[in-house]
Amino acid sequence: MFDVLTLVTGVAALLLAAWCGWAAYRDEPTKDWHFIGMAVVSVLALVQLVVGIVQLARGEKPEQGTTIFVAYLLGAFACVPAAGFMSLAERTRWGSVTVAAGGVVLAVLEVRLYDIWGG
Repeated sequence: MFDVLTLVTGVAALLLAAWCGWAAYRDEPTKDWHFIGMAVVSVLALVQLVVGIVQLARGEKPEQGTTIFVAYLLGAFACVPAAGFMSLAERTRWGSVTVAAGGVVLAVLEVRLYDIWGG
């Protein structure tokens, strides 16, 4: 797994969480700019998903098992978009809280992916 990609994705997720957490603190719902941030983080997670699958196809193996690695990759990819859709349903500060929580969850998943791969 590319360590730099994992680090960048985790940092971007934490920045998104802080940004949306600040919006929640100011009693604001998610706005268009937040969705652009979610799209950037989601693209990073998609790139990570593709890179992980390519590495598996090339014969590289994670230390803790391929099945759990793929499950975490898919979960990391789906985390922020799911929080974004949930924030559309809740157009209050709690939508921003949901996205902030999704960003924190993605950052934790990135740490776990690093561990599963053998970092």
